[in-house]
Amino acid sequence: MAKKSTIQVEKVNEHIVKWLKDYANNAKVNGFVVGISGGVDSAVTSTLCAQTGMTTLCVEMPIHQHPSQVNRGREHIDQLQKRFPNVQRVEANLTSVFEEFVQQVPNTENEHKLYLSLANTRARLRMTTLYYFAGIHGLLVAGTGNKVEDFGVGFFTKYGDGGVDLSPIADLMKSDVYALGKYLNIPESIQVAAPTDGLFGDSRTDEDQLGASYDELEWAMLEDEKGSVVAAFSGRDKEVFEIYKKLNKINQHKMESIPVCLIPMNFR
Repeated sequence: MAKKSTIQVEKVNEHIVKWLKDYANNAKVNGFVVGISGGVDSAVTSTLCAQTGMTTLCVEMPIHQHPSQVNRGREHIDQLQKRFPNVQRVEANLTSVFEEFVQQVPNTENEHKLYLSLANTRARLRMTTLYYFAGIHGLLVAGTGNKVEDFGVGFFTKYGDGGVDLSPIADLMKSDVYALGKYLNIPESIQVAAPTDGLFGDSRTDEDQLGASYDELEWAMLEDEKGSVVAAFSGRDKEVFEIYKKLNKINQHKMESIPVCLIPMNFR
């Protein structure tokens, strides 16, 4: 079921870097700010931004973060700064901010909803922090979502990691991101690490949350684009396709434009 990327990595790399640079120049900004998570998506995104020659601010924002994620993120930024003189770094430890927020809001007996709401709160605190740095330095917030997450299963937090100015890798499947990451020589520790959103303060992976791997979801997304239906599959293929269809449906509110109530002209 695994899909090997077929993108021409050198051409894709050049295309995205030019796109980033053109967009920033047209917007008359100084460069980009990227939240660094220790994962492949943020590593690839920040490396693409760095290649523009414009200011690229890498921001670490730990909130009870698992040590392995912190270590991978720092390793990546260390490497990036050695390669690109335009790369800057800053750490904003948001743990105390998060804890203060928890103290100021009411609790709930529904542990699942509480856990999920607080996980999303972490993502939104980070978005707010990225926009703070973007504002004081004249930068754009570069999103790190890939195509499967952003347009397939909606695996992101609305107004959290989904709150960005531009999305350089959102037309790349996860396998494409890995291929680009290998081409860009991002740290091996990141290339082999299991993907995780890092929102729960433990070692749970994206696959643990989604119920399927990115290879599987990428396959399902491509099948869905072909117009395939659940009845066409059996066994694990059927299970994965059902997972994909369910997530795609319930997360449409993230992937579609915000609904606007239009007022009829005869009411004006």
